Amino acid sequence: MVKAVVLVQSPKKLIAVKLKQVNSVYESFAVSGQFDAVAVIEVENLSEIKDVTTEIQKIYGVERTETMVQVQ
Repeated sequence: MVKAVVLVQSPKKLIAVKLKQVNSVYESFAVSGQFDAVAVIEVENLSEIKDVTTEIQKIYGVERTETMVQVQ
């Protein structure tokens, strides 16, 4: 399993709730600072991370994302 954290910038207040609806997102929550929400994802293969982040970027109101992959 591969885990990653996706930081999401969005002016929409309920973006963390919408993130939970994306497959492979097992936790999301609002944060303060440069980004507005965090999505924690878990996938089988590293190549699947791009698919999940693309789906997140398609959510209405998402302006920017930044992904950090867990290193083991």
